[in-house]
Amino acid sequence: MKVLVIGGSGALGNRVTRLLVEAGHDVRATARGDSAQDDVRRSGAEPIAVDVYDGRALHEAVGGHRAVLRLTTKIPPLLKMRSDGAWRETGRLRNESAALIVDACLARSVAVYVHESVSFVYSDGGDDWLTEQAPVDVDRAAPLRDALRGEANATRFIGAGGRGVVLRFAGLYSADSPQAAAMASLARRRRLALIGRSVNWFSSIHTDDAARAVVAALDAPAGVYNVADDEPVRLSAYMQAMAAAAGAPPLRRLPAALGPIALGTTWRYLRRSQRVSARKLTEATGWRPAVPDAHEGWRRIAERWAGA
Repeated sequence: MKVLVIGGSGALGNRVTRLLVEAGHDVRATARGDSAQDDVRRSGAEPIAVDVYDGRALHEAVGGHRAVLRLTTKIPPLLKMRSDGAWRETGRLRNESAALIVDACLARSVAVYVHESVSFVYSDGGDDWLTEQAPVDVDRAAPLRDALRGEANATRFIGAGGRGVVLRFAGLYSADSPQAAAMASLARRRRLALIGRSVNWFSSIHTDDAARAVVAALDAPAGVYNVADDEPVRLSAYMQAMAAAAGAPPLRRLPAALGPIALGTTWRYLRRSQRVSARKLTEATGWRPAVPDAHEGWRRIAERWAGA
């Protein structure tokens, strides 16, 4: 299959590109700059430079491909996540750029469109498992509003007769993640803390498993799919596992009242209890995460960091 990966030089996109090539697909991937393009070439794919806000350029880029994967995102630095303004470019990618990509796909008769989204859009579920039919709550968090609105592009693609797939990823993490490195650095300097009890369920997915899910989604029926590991953990356990992987002391606790001050926008959804189920994707494609939970994931990351 001829596949175009838009966002092919990112942490997720680079993994997806490599897996697609290994599976025998004919792959092109967008990459900006010589270094990023070299990374794409090393994966065995053909790099292309495309302005993702240029409809005409996208129209040319998607032509001839059976599937287009939109994996473009721009997560702000950890210490800036509290501000809605820091997420503005991410919002543009999820909406303005995604709309142009879908327009191009429809015009050039692309058969499959895969759209990256997030599972944080779900409301607090307590101890219940959250399926794709669970209620959402995005009103007070601009990044989540943008994510949910962006999914409408895949819905529009389906309505026009294409096979549109939305992947709602749980919290991504890996040894090469800038966010993971930033958290580890803060934890070592004792500048990172738990806020309140932090006993809400937190769902995550190792980036390696997330990449495998994207490849599996090429064979999935149209619709929305959660991508999460098998066993969510409490937020406090997730954060303490990260600190242990970083070789940092156990995290201190701060009063819950400091949450909005310390984390701003992100506190509105990090405090939710989200026990996300990816059973639908497993049943549709056979995909299952190789890393079953965050304890195992952070243990593997600790080994990577120690080796480095």
